Amino acid sequence: MLLKVGDLARRAGLTVRTLHHYDEIGLLKPSGRSDAGYRLYSQADVQRLHSIQTMRQMGLALGDIGELLAGEGVAPQRIISQQIRALDDQIARATDLRSRLAMLRDGLVAGAEPDMGNWLETLALMTTYRKHFSTAELKRIFESWKAIEADWLAVKDEVRRAMDQQLPRNAPEVQALAYRWMALMLQWMHGDMDLLERWGHMFRTEPTAQGRNHAPPGDMIEYIEGAIKLRMALLEKYLQPEDFSALGHVPHHAWADLQRDVQALMARALPCHHPDALACARRWSALLDTLASHDSGLRARLMQATASEPLLQAGSPLSSDVRAYLQAAAACAQPGKPGSASCAIPMNSTAPQDPLV
Repeated sequence: MLLKVGDLARRAGLTVRTLHHYDEIGLLKPSGRSDAGYRLYSQADVQRLHSIQTMRQMGLALGDIGELLAGEGVAPQRIISQQIRALDDQIARATDLRSRLAMLRDGLVAGAEPDMGNWLETLALMTTYRKHFSTAELKRIFESWKAIEADWLAVKDEVRRAMDQQLPRNAPEVQALAYRWMALMLQWMHGDMDLLERWGHMFRTEPTAQGRNHAPPGDMIEYIEGAIKLRMALLEKYLQPEDFSALGHVPHHAWADLQRDVQALMARALPCHHPDALACARRWSALLDTLASHDSGLRARLMQATASEPLLQAGSPLSSDVRAYLQAAAACAQPGKPGSASCAIPMNSTAPQDPLV
């Protein structure tokens, strides 16, 4: 079956002028001519046209397509595979665009009708974000924001007050804020250290990202990162680089819940061997295991670091009296331990404490 140029153009969704141009440049010459001189196209010609259009959709120039097709017979399965790849590329780009539009609608310009300045600011910010993150990563980040927003705003205000008071970075109050800052960031990024490091790098290096959408300004980033670096420098005395990447994530609220529950036990004057106290000790141990990714060696190194470095104890989510109570309860839970007489709270104990990272 042979098709005239008009029939082929109509069925392929092209113009006759396009097919004439392909003929003129030698890209797609018809296999025959009618008695009246009309171009006639065979099945092989249609297959070649399929290949041409597929490569055009992939962004190739006509000259490059001609070189690729020169002297080779194009198998139907190759044509189909090329078209599938082109469609996959189109789908990926459309999905990416849809995600960016949804983020613009739902996250970045929510609230009042944006004016031109809002739109320009948003476009600049999205350009900055895209330098460092994929659309899927940005979608995940923005969707997780609501879970930490209230706590984040409160911590930001407290950090600003500490800065206004000119508190040094090693002050216990600042170390507590550094711990909370890191815990919130890890909760936001679902414990993904690579994502967190790239987010921090973006805010250190991209002025357009600083101070926008509740983001901290540059001076606040510098201040709190200085406090965090003090903690990291001490931990590096005990941990190897691979240990940091192996660390698990414990949400800050898990420590806060344990702190609250133990304080309630202490307010009731329950002894450390009480079943409720032993249950809290088990929760404490489980959190430490999560933090150490169930690596006993890593857990031991973390405990050694905390027991040896007072600065690491500053800003703990667990107060010193709660830690002492949990240590006593943990001691009571050891096999062969007698009752309350030997499970007194070790106020001067050198037993391992919870690692603070």
